[in-house]
Amino acid sequence: MPTVSRPTVEQTLDALWSTPKTLWGLLATVDHKTVGKRYIVTALVFLLLGGGEALLMRLQLAQSELRLLPPEAYDQIFTMHGVTMIFWYAAPILSGFGNYLIPLMLGARDMALPRLNAFSYWAFLLSGIFLYTSILIGQAPHGGWFAYVPYTNDKYSPGLHMDYYAIALIFLTISQTAGAINFLVTIWRLRAPGMAVSRMPLFMYSTGTISVLSVLALPSLTAACVMLLLDRNWGMHFFDTTHGGSAFLWQHLFWFFGHPWVYIIFLPATGMISMMIPVYARRPIVGYTWVALATVLTGVVGMGVWVHHMFATGMNQLSMSFFAAASMTISVFSTVQVFAWIATLWLGRPVMTTALRFVIGFIALFVIGGLNGVVTALIPFDWQLTDTYFVVAHLHYVLIGANVFPVVGALYHWVPKMTGRLLDERTGRWSFWLMFTGFNLGFFPMHLLGLAGMPRRIYTYPGSMGWDTNNLLVTLGAFLFAAGLLVTLVNCIVSRHRGLPAGKNPWKADSLEWSTESPPAHYGSVHIPTVTSRHPLWDAHEEEHDPGGERILSQGRLTLATSGLDARVRAISKMPEDTLMPLLAALALTALCFAVLVKAMWVALGAVLLTALVAAFWLWPEAEKKGEVRA
Repeated sequence: MPTVSRPTVEQTLDALWSTPKTLWGLLATVDHKTVGKRYIVTALVFLLLGGGEALLMRLQLAQSELRLLPPEAYDQIFTMHGVTMIFWYAAPILSGFGNYLIPLMLGARDMALPRLNAFSYWAFLLSGIFLYTSILIGQAPHGGWFAYVPYTNDKYSPGLHMDYYAIALIFLTISQTAGAINFLVTIWRLRAPGMAVSRMPLFMYSTGTISVLSVLALPSLTAACVMLLLDRNWGMHFFDTTHGGSAFLWQHLFWFFGHPWVYIIFLPATGMISMMIPVYARRPIVGYTWVALATVLTGVVGMGVWVHHMFATGMNQLSMSFFAAASMTISVFSTVQVFAWIATLWLGRPVMTTALRFVIGFIALFVIGGLNGVVTALIPFDWQLTDTYFVVAHLHYVLIGANVFPVVGALYHWVPKMTGRLLDERTGRWSFWLMFTGFNLGFFPMHLLGLAGMPRRIYTYPGSMGWDTNNLLVTLGAFLFAAGLLVTLVNCIVSRHRGLPAGKNPWKADSLEWSTESPPAHYGSVHIPTVTSRHPLWDAHEEEHDPGGERILSQGRLTLATSGLDARVRAISKMPEDTLMPLLAALALTALCFAVLVKAMWVALGAVLLTALVAAFWLWPEAEKKGEVRA
């Protein structure tokens, strides 16, 4: 191979991998870094929408017998809050970090399926827009994020409310499934040479595990929503007990998906924690192998605990005992991770940054959320607490404590890599203490309210119950927490233009993404790196050492494909060019959703045909260009 000067190589690679800064380029790009940032920003917008809905609910519940919101409006806001936070914020924000970071951590130049990656984002965005159009016509879902039948059947819930719910979730499951498949293929086949499974960053184990869970669990939600649509609109009786159906079926289908989803929206966050703690503790993580195994086993056992959401339904005692045992067993795996994190900090020399504060805050909240969750695995205790605010407290300690806090910590850790600018540390400290104080003030009293008998899903309560003081504290805490979160978001926006330059590796981290420039070039690294240890930037090996230039791959959009277990080079993989097809496919599916919503079935058929046509153009083989290498 002729010797090529580095500037020429960089310019060649940049020309191959960059996207034109035009409207076409904006809509057609398949760059994983652009898709990742779009996921993060869009999910944060949904977080603000869901958070605003939560604040409206807390204003209504701040004192007894308030009438700020009528019952129907409260039910819609309550449902939109839950659906938004659980489906359109919690998992997509982690997908955003995964999209941006995983190829860089693996030493690859893009995700394995770039066009499918772009499609998953557009489907996520458009499904959320579809859901929120329900507010514009006063038909927002109002049956809770769990949508229990028979309340959500057409007899008790007329109108388009729950049709919006079902169709939007079917649309979103398409996006999530596509993204999960993409993560699995990328992690399995595009790792840098030498990055055997025993050397992968722990973030790969957490993201890989939840990707398997997504592929296995999401079809259950899709099937449940299809059945609900058929019951509501086309005279079927899947959940109609008067015609041989079963309301119990909805709960089994929903929670078979719903409990794995809990791990889908927090396991990648624990993976990010396992990446950040060694950096700030200045030492490798304690018990790497045990943490990896605990992550995978959490997913395996997590597929078998869904019935603990249904202990109050009067099932067979023996079967409930099995699920109670599984629910308690799964806490062992989280305990392994917590001990590994604490031991790493204890044995290291921690550097107290804002990111580490959020990491430590997460550990504290995760422990509280785990402990108050384990007790609900005890069937008699669960019977007393079911549908009380104790369950709401547990849910938020797990989902906010184990998702929002790691995500905000990840913003302070990885946004400098994305923008090339450091976030302000002083502002970050203010954000942490506002969020940590507000969170505990807002959600810890919910335990007391639950033990005092306050039921969840109510829009008001009588003053004689003695719940006013704790509810006022919860409302104050919620606003304090929201203020702290806004401080971080403002910090991100301001620091993007005024922050100190970050440099390649401001935290002296150990993983491959920190070997690239900040922000990374379109192609990542000039030479696809090689790996000889779990901490490539902390060993003596030069990752990009490539005297012969075999790993430049400048003859097209190329990256190396490696074997599954030991990451030996197996092929050169050709990545596709930018295209509008993913966006057009998502738009065609959006048209299908609206057509089904209003029962315009001929329009729906046309949308199906249009989707198939776009897919044909998408998958049509491209002509091989001169000089390109095919996989």
